[in-house]
Order: sequence, then structure tokens, then C-alpha cells
Amino acid sequence: MAVRQRYAGLSAEELQQLMDAGPNDRMAFLGVKSSQRAIAETLAALANANGGLVVLGVTGKGVPQADVDPAALAETVAQAARLTDPPLVLPSPHAPDLEKGKVLAAEVPAGLPHIFSVQGLFLTRTAGRNRPLTTPELRRLLLERGDAGYEAQIVDGASMDDLDEKRIVRYLDQVSFAATEDIAQALIARGCLTQRGDGELQPTVGGILLFGLNPQRFFRSAEIICVRYTGKDMGDEFVRQDIGGTLADQIRQAEAFVASNMRRGMKITGFTREETAEYPMPVVREAIVNAVAHRDYTVRGEGVRILMFSDRMEIYSPGRLPGHVTLENLKDERYSRNESIVAVLSDLGYIERLGYGIDRMITTMQETGLPEPIFAETAAGFQVTLYSRTEPATARGLRGGTRTGAPDNAGADEPLPAATPPFLNERQEQALAHIAEHGRITNSDYQALIPDVSAETIRRDLADLVERNLLLRIGEKRATYYILK
Repeated sequence: MAVRQRYAGLSAEELQQLMDAGPNDRMAFLGVKSSQRAIAETLAALANANGGLVVLGVTGKGVPQADVDPAALAETVAQAARLTDPPLVLPSPHAPDLEKGKVLAAEVPAGLPHIFSVQGLFLTRTAGRNRPLTTPELRRLLLERGDAGYEAQIVDGASMDDLDEKRIVRYLDQVSFAATEDIAQALIARGCLTQRGDGELQPTVGGILLFGLNPQRFFRSAEIICVRYTGKDMGDEFVRQDIGGTLADQIRQAEAFVASNMRRGMKITGFTREETAEYPMPVVREAIVNAVAHRDYTVRGEGVRILMFSDRMEIYSPGRLPGHVTLENLKDERYSRNESIVAVLSDLGYIERLGYGIDRMITTMQETGLPEPIFAETAAGFQVTLYSRTEPATARGLRGGTRTGAPDNAGADEPLPAATPPFLNERQEQALAHIAEHGRITNSDYQALIPDVSAETIRRDLADLVERNLLLRIGEKRATYYILK
């Protein structure tokens, strides 16, 4: 699991190693004669970004200067921290003796709850330099660290007519909504509607994304782009599917894309032939749901991306880690950038509000004999990378989605039929064949295949396939469907 360096308790050797890498978005060098204003601006820039370390008493290349007085520098840092608005409260700086001299190291913690300015100037830090926040960056930071998130804002031009009433009713039925309750008030309580001063009801960003008839009319980038390449790098031969609709629909379709485009091998245990998947579907599902639920929807021009290669899968989500969450505390800390979205997806059975998904992902990959997931922040987003086995078993070819950038059948393998273990009844074999063709099956799909059997028989057949570890059950109640495991 990828992590950032913790700064508390750094030894002189550890600090020197960090300094050797030079200034970056989490490391700043300041000279012994730096003004309080310069120090304050650097502290505020780090606080508005992802925290970091300010090393004082060094040249621009990190070489310790002569006649450094750590006590005097510590007092200067304390005074500089009081120049920010609001004043910064920092851990006590420490003064390790490096081989080439003394320096003072002051830490700015990550995930501070406020936005900091110096005499009205709002700064951030990227590529080793302080720079002013752009207007969109400042707006996002205000939303992220303020009381109301972007998902709670009213959508300009949207009305109640832009919501899918049938979808809302299905959702409320699933969460045991009482018939005597007011539907509008129920949606207001869930952050999907807001009532203006004149009494008019308007959908919020979360309401449109969760229950909109056409969410992409208002949020073009609220989509998932799924691509399956044939090799370890991007190439001209690929399968692609652009997925829109509500967030729940996007999650279901993305899972189906991954399930239908994963390589599947076969192993024989005794007289039983078992199919093995390239990646554990619970891990894939967790990564997809997290990407959709926690992405930054203020970012335009970029959606969630799922890129499948021959050796790995990359799930990218726009927006860096929210709030106080960092790569170091990712396993332990919980913070929802989109609280209403998380709450509704939780009601629908896609996400657990208490979390622990990261722990499950790591444990499941280990139990499957695969490398741990790699979590990384990019300049403007967050990415999870899952690696498959280096030498996969006999695999299926690409299927599903829309192939672009290559002629028909160019380099495509013929898909292998799904391995069917013995002792399945004819109905269950029909169900597996339906999933192989369509990527999923619901109770109603199964009923249409075999109309002469009872609903209880259908339930038992599908439950048996889940118990045999052949199918995965996704969703709850009326939203339930099944895919190959």
C-alpha cells in the first residue's frame, strides 16, 4: 500500500533523505533571513494543499546555512503562524543536527479544517512553489472545508420535472418509507431536494445525480469511462464503454463491464472444474463504488475512468483525497465528501456508511494470492491500481462494450465458454448462459427464461449458484441482480 512520509519524530537521517529530493508540493526550503510574511505564505500554502514540511535555515538547494539559531527561528515561525487568517496552530518544530549543520523543521499537518490566507491572499503549493489559488480551486476548497458541500447546492435550471418519480418511489419503498410520510420532506431530509424561501422545491446536485432522468444534461462529466486494452499499455485495439445515467446505474454497468471483460481461467479440483476470475469482484466493486461516491463532482471535463490492461486495472476518480484523509491514514480515517450520495448509495446496498472497505480490499487481494492494491494521489485525482497474476491461466478474450480504433475482430480472441461445474440443473445452466451473453441476470430475467416454475424455485436456484461461488449477488430487494464471480 502506497503511503506518504510521516513527519512526526523524524530522525536527522530521515530528514536529510527527504531534503535530498529537493523542494516539492510537501517540502519547502527557506533561508535563515526569510521574513515572517514569506514564512506565513509558505505555511498557508501547505495548509491549503496537503500539508508538509518547512525546513528553515537552508539555501534554495537545501544546504544548511551558517549561524543558524533554532530557538530564534522557532519564535519567528510562531509569529508567522499568527499572521495567517485564521491563525495556524502547528506542532512544535524540531531542530535536528544534520551532518552539514543545524536546521529547523516545522510541520504543517494535512487535512486542516479551515482555509488560510495571508492579508487576503489565498495560496496553495504545487511543484515546489507557492502560487495563488485559482477561483475554481478556491470554490472547491470552500465547499470541501465548509459546512455545506457541493452536492447540497441547487442545480440551476433544474426542476422537479427533471427527477425520475418511479426511481424515487422504488428507492423509498426499498428503505421502508411509510405511506403517510411526505415524499418531498423525505428527499429534503436526504439532501436531494431543497426548499427555497418562496416554498418552491428544487433538486440539489445530489438529487439530480441520484434520481435525475438525465443527470448528464446538467453534469456532462458525471460518467464512467471503461476501457479494456489488449496489452500492458494503451493501444489501438480496445473495448470501450461510456456509462452515464444515475450513479446507481453507472455502478451496475461498470461492474458488468469489468466482469464481462476479465480473463477467466479454469482449475480442476478432483472431478470438479472451477472457473477463476482475474480479480476478486468484491474488490473491484469496492473500488468502483468508492470512486463514484467520493469523487469531486465540481471537477469538469473528467469522469471516473476504469482502465483494464493485461496485467492490471486502474480505477481513477477526479479529486484528491477529501478532508483530513491522507494516504497515511486512509485505512483508519473516514470522511465523506458527498454525504447525501453516500447515504443513499448505502440505503441501496452499495456502500457501508461505517467504511472498512480499504481493509477488505487489502485482505481479499492477499487471500486471493494477488498483490495488495496500490493507492496513489495524482495532481488532480485519486487512483487505485489492482494487479492480476503475472501468468494468467487460459483466458477469455475481450467481449462486451463497443470496440473502437480497430477493425472488426482485429486481434480479438474468441471468448471461451463459461466453465460449468457438474450437478447443475438445466435451469441453472440456462441462467449461466444468459449471464455469459448479457453480463447479468435478475429474478425477472430468470422467470422469463423458465416461466413455468415458481418464484421460490427461482430464488433457490440463484441462491444455490451464489453458494457454489459461481455468482455474485449485487443490490438488495427489487434492485438485486447477479453476475459471474
